[in-house]
Formats: sequence, structure tokens, C-alpha cells
Amino acid sequence: MLVRDAMSTVVLTIGPNHTLRQAASLMSARKVGAAVVHDPDAGGIGILTERDILNSVGLGQDPDTERAHAHTTNNVVFAAPAWTLEEAASAMAHGGFRHLIVLDGGEPAGIVSVRDIIRCWAPARQRVPA
Repeated sequence: MLVRDAMSTVVLTIGPNHTLRQAASLMSARKVGAAVVHDPDAGGIGILTERDILNSVGLGQDPDTERAHAHTTNNVVFAAPAWTLEEAASAMAHGGFRHLIVLDGGEPAGIVSVRDIIRCWAPARQRVPA
């Protein structure tokens, strides 16, 4: 199975000056765990995840004043729609992250998460009798 078959095409894109509270609110409303951050000043496309927001709040930072750009990962590993799910899972395991932005023609086409991969693999796996 390929990344294109598993990825979510709901891509939330925010700007670097969104507050973390705004980002969290948008992510919650869209039921997504990550947002693509478009920041031409920082190299283009980055990612802000729920874990980034959680880490900031855990440090006592104010989500109403902290900006997305300060918490965005900019050295992103991108997936291609034609990658296998095994390739995506390997990249995630190697990099220690749970989301990959999927680029098609240089533009975000989707996001694939560990949850997406598990959802695809789970029905294909045989259940072992207890």
C-alpha cells in the first residue's frame, strides 16, 4: 500500500505568526494532530505538531503569546505519494516523529501519520487466536 492511499488530504496550513492557542484551536476543529506552517522567511514549509504545543505549555509558556514559528520544525522529512507505507514508517521510526508532510509537485498534498499507517495495516494483519 502507498502513502497516497493512507494520507489525510485535510491539510491545515497556518502562518508563522499564529499563536499556539490559535494553532491548537484550528487543529482541534479540523481533528488533526499537525499543521503545515508556511514561512517563506524560514525556508518555506515546516510542521507544528500537537507535541510541540504540549512541550511549550509544559514549559510554562503562554499559548496566547507564543508564535508558531518559534516551535515549528523546519528541517522536515517529506514523503512522496508513491512511497510505500513501509518507507514512511521507516522514516518516522528513524527520525522519531509521527507525521510526514506529503509533497506532490513541491506542494503539500496531505499528511500521513502513524495512526494512518496503523489504520491501513490493522485490517490486513491476521488476528492471532488467544
